[in-house]
Amino acid sequence: MSVAKVIELNAASEKSMEDAVQRGLKKAAESVKNIKGAWVNEVKVVTDEGGNITEWRVNMKVNFIVQ
Repeated sequence: MSVAKVIELNAASEKSMEDAVQRGLKKAAESVKNIKGAWVNEVKVVTDEGGNITEWRVNMKVNFIVQ
């Protein structure tokens, strides 16, 4: 039998939404082992005065198997 746990985290990138997700997962993997997947709950963008995207932000839930 295995037990899964879910944590919620926020991550950001100036490049893209995908990069923000990758950065968040890589950072989480530094202290959490056995990551199995993630759900992106929310995406937000920060813009400059001209409406250009300057930063992508994601809120996600990451699940992993507890040993």
